[in-house]
Amino acid sequence: MSWIYLIIAGIFEICFATSLKYSESFSKPIPTVLFIVFTILSYFFLDKALGTIPLGTAYAVWTGIGAVGIAIIGLIFLKEPADFWRLFFIITLIGSIIGLKFTANN
Repeated sequence: MSWIYLIIAGIFEICFATSLKYSESFSKPIPTVLFIVFTILSYFFLDKALGTIPLGTAYAVWTGIGAVGIAIIGLIFLKEPADFWRLFFIITLIGSIIGLKFTANN
C-alpha cells in the first residue's frame, strides 16, 4: 500500500507544481488555494508512504514522479521544446524511478 501512497503523493506534487505556475506568484486566488490543498495532500501521502519505504527511496521517487509529470505537462500544454536530449533524460528518469522501486526492500 505504501507504493500506492507514494504514487498518489507524486501525482499531487504534479498538481501543486502546476497550480503554482497558474497562481502567477500567488496573485490568483483559485490556483493559490489549489496549490495549498495539493501541497498538503502530497505531503500527507508522502508521509503515509514513509511508513515502510526508506526515506531516500521515497523522496527520490516522489520528486521523480513530479519532475517527469511536470516535464510532460510542459511539453504538451505549455509548448516547451521536445528535443532529443530532453526526451532522452525524461525517459532516463522514468527508468531510474522504476529501478528504485525494484531495488527497494519492500
